[in-house]
Amino acid sequence: MGHLQSQPGSAVGSAASFRGYDLIGDVHGCANTLSKLLEVLGYRQVNGIYQHRQRQAIFIGDIVDRGPRVREALHLVRDMVDRGSARIVMGNHEYNALCYCTRSRPGSQHEYLREHSPRHNRLIADTLEQFANYGHEWNEFLEWFYTLPIFLELDGFRAVHACWDDQLIEQFKTQYQSNLIDEDFLHASVASGSFAFKVMDRLLRGTDMRLPDNRHMVGRDGLTRHFFRTLFWADQPRTYGDIVFQPDPLPDDIASRPFTDAEQARLLRYPVSEPPVFFGHYWMQGTPKPIKPNLACLDYSAVKYGKLVAYRMDGETKLDARKFVWVDVPPPELPEPDDYDDDYVEYESPSDYR
Repeated sequence: MGHLQSQPGSAVGSAASFRGYDLIGDVHGCANTLSKLLEVLGYRQVNGIYQHRQRQAIFIGDIVDRGPRVREALHLVRDMVDRGSARIVMGNHEYNALCYCTRSRPGSQHEYLREHSPRHNRLIADTLEQFANYGHEWNEFLEWFYTLPIFLELDGFRAVHACWDDQLIEQFKTQYQSNLIDEDFLHASVASGSFAFKVMDRLLRGTDMRLPDNRHMVGRDGLTRHFFRTLFWADQPRTYGDIVFQPDPLPDDIASRPFTDAEQARLLRYPVSEPPVFFGHYWMQGTPKPIKPNLACLDYSAVKYGKLVAYRMDGETKLDARKFVWVDVPPPELPEPDDYDDDYVEYESPSDYR
């Protein structure tokens, strides 16, 4: 699958030459706002490509879908990565696009790895419509998605789209000597319960938990689920309600239910002793700030009339709220927002939470 790498492309300078990094949250096609944020951060266009003399941008994934300028955003980001002025990790939307556009191998029940259901069609519709007259470009971007690492470890900090699971990441590095996936891994990742499935589900979508006693709940979207999405950064969680992270609340009797000792032991935790980790995915709101001294979510719902957020990392081990930088996304750039993250809506994980 290739060696472990930080990012392909010729660099403006070596990693050691950068004096700092600017980690940027989910763009989702808000290309104009991304340009504004880069300019606020001190990046300037040189031969049409944004770069900084002393810093490097790191994108947390989810450049595609939802927004009005997906094609422009992809070109901007890929140009920066190719130039060496940026790096990027894969988001669940780039992964979904690969699966949606990759035909299944003989013997599968579905024509594509990601079924072309009405819901999946809707979720990628904005992206495919914007590339309708640029099919060759879209194919090139699909190939480029394979070059996007699913995690990064750089100069005392880490980056991943949704969740850092040290155990899975160490297993992946040991098995593949890489932070990239290939087409075989992509095919394996749609097989429920496989190692590839667990890696992509956890790193790109986050944690989940099965409802107790074979219970189920019906969301506002009308779908029935036996799992609910969870956060992985709760301080000393005691009940199901302490870790729920989704648009639909849990029923009161489940939310107040204490964990068993076995459930507590299986909850994913990120110790404060670990290096700072940056991620996106979670549609945060309000004023950007660290979740914990070594945890920062950079997704502040840019494509839902929120903020496109960056954190200026300069080697500190304790994150500083003053180092968040953001640009508010103006309504004219946005499509009509909806209430659900796509993978919460359409995806039910059978993987449990470990």
